[in-house]
Amino acid sequence: MDITPTLASQGYEKARVAAAPLAEGGNPSGAVRWIESFAETLENGEATARAAMTGGADPHALVQALASTQMAVETVTTVRDKVVEAYQELMRMAV
Repeated sequence: MDITPTLASQGYEKARVAAAPLAEGGNPSGAVRWIESFAETLENGEATARAAMTGGADPHALVQALASTQMAVETVTTVRDKVVEAYQELMRMAV
């Protein structure tokens, strides 16, 4: 694999921008919004489960919330596995 200085500098610039902290009142990046969406999905699932236990939600809503939560957890697990796999691949590379 041939890496030219221009290609390396472009990759560095993209990584630097992605890893930069947010300014006060700045818009969150896509990853931050994705994590917030995941947390919101879990919170909604827990709230629906609590409501179903006290009789405040119908069983259909509970099943939908549980399926949504399961999908979110499986997605996050898959992404985590891919990140770990990429990290391990980088660590195996000879410098």
